[in-house]
Amino acid sequence: MPKNIDVLLIALSSPIQIGIYENKKLIDTIVSNEKSSQILPSVYKTILDSYNIEKLFFANGPGSFMAIKVSYIFLKSLSILKKIPLFARDAFYFNNNQAIKAIGKLYFVKIDSEIKTQKLETVPEATFELPVVLDYTEFKEKSTPLYCIGAVA
Repeated sequence: MPKNIDVLLIALSSPIQIGIYENKKLIDTIVSNEKSSQILPSVYKTILDSYNIEKLFFANGPGSFMAIKVSYIFLKSLSILKKIPLFARDAFYFNNNQAIKAIGKLYFVKIDSEIKTQKLETVPEATFELPVVLDYTEFKEKSTPLYCIGAVA
């Protein structure tokens, strides 16, 4: 009988990171520099062949709009087809609240609980990390993407 696990996806920038959690603890990590549209189907097929996925988690933005869309559509479809609950959390949870590149010199920043864009001259590249322990209370069932950017003048 396969192990029961949870899977967390961070696909907001390269590399894509997928964490496999057993009893809320990270037991395996998959990292890829491929595009999410190319890698997600094969990786999740391998995971589904090896494990029983109980819950799906992902970083729903802000970040690369295309990566967010692909991740959401893929995971939402998997969630519906396999009847696996899907949960989401904003990207700032995975990068210690660092600024995240938006467009040009605009960056997404989180002040208190509000996500805004700000023009910044120099910002270190945001790096995302899978948590060692998966805290379910940090995620929400509302898993729709966070695009967080209005019209740019």
